[in-house]
Amino acid sequence: MRELFPAKQLMGYVFSLLLTVVALSVVFLDMSFVVGMTILLVTAFVQAGVQVVVFMHAGETEDKKAIYGNIYYGLIIALVTVFGTLLAMVWDM
Repeated sequence: MRELFPAKQLMGYVFSLLLTVVALSVVFLDMSFVVGMTILLVTAFVQAGVQVVVFMHAGETEDKKAIYGNIYYGLIIALVTVFGTLLAMVWDM
């Protein structure tokens, strides 16, 4: 019966709820902009990682190297797009 209990999914769910509470504390504790954005960014990326690994089962297939490679590639493209936009529009470079 123990192998039928979804302990990994339950722990992922509890960890996701904990990360949500931490993110909500930014609003309720009225933190400064820099501290609040840092906490929100860190919790968002950790939350995305939990979702991919635990609930989308990214590491449980035979081609997990390709899956993680695609995730890293998408993350790099997103960061280049965001920082390229900031360079062009906000920082005037």
